[in-house]
Amino acid sequence: MASAPSTTASSLVPPPFSSARGARLPAALRLPPPPLQPPASGRLRVVPTPGRLACPRVRCGAAVKFIGQSEFDAEVLQSELPVLVDFVADWCGPCRLIAPFVDWASEEYEGRLKIVKIDHDANPQLIAEYKVYGLPTLILFKNGKELASVNLICLEGANALHTLHAEGFFPIMSSLF
Repeated sequence: MASAPSTTASSLVPPPFSSARGARLPAALRLPPPPLQPPASGRLRVVPTPGRLACPRVRCGAAVKFIGQSEFDAEVLQSELPVLVDFVADWCGPCRLIAPFVDWASEEYEGRLKIVKIDHDANPQLIAEYKVYGLPTLILFKNGKELASVNLICLEGANALHTLHAEGFFPIMSSLF
C-alpha cells in the first residue's frame, strides 16, 4: 500500500528567493522603483473616484440617449414610436459588448424605433419596477406597455444576436413595422 507524502518541517520550508510571503530578493537582484514623473501634457490621466473602479463609459450612438427616472414617462411610456430601453452600467462589460448592436439598431430603425439607455446605478426605482435582475437588459415598449424583455447576462460576444433571436426579440421587433 502506498504511503502519503512526507510533510516534515524540512519539506514545508520555501526555497530561497521564492515568492512566499515575506521573502525578499537580495538587493543586487531588486529593480529600483520607477522615477516619479508628472504626466506629459495632452495625455489623459484617469483618477478613480474613491470606492469605485475607473471604467470606460458605456458608449451611446447619435440616435441613442441616456434618460433617467424623470424623463422615463415622457420618453418611453408616452412615445408615439416603439421604444427599446437598454439598462446599462459603466462597470458592466457585457453592456459595452452589446453597445455596437444597440448603435446599429438605432441607425437601422431610425424614425421607426426610439432607443434609450438607462443607467442602472442612478435609477433604482426603475430597476425595481421593471425587475431588472441582471445587466444588460433590453425591454421593448409600445404604446406604454412592455412587449418583450431579455436579459443578456450570459452574453459572450457573438452570442448576443443568437440570444436575442432565441428569446424571440427580433420577430417581435419585426412585427412592429
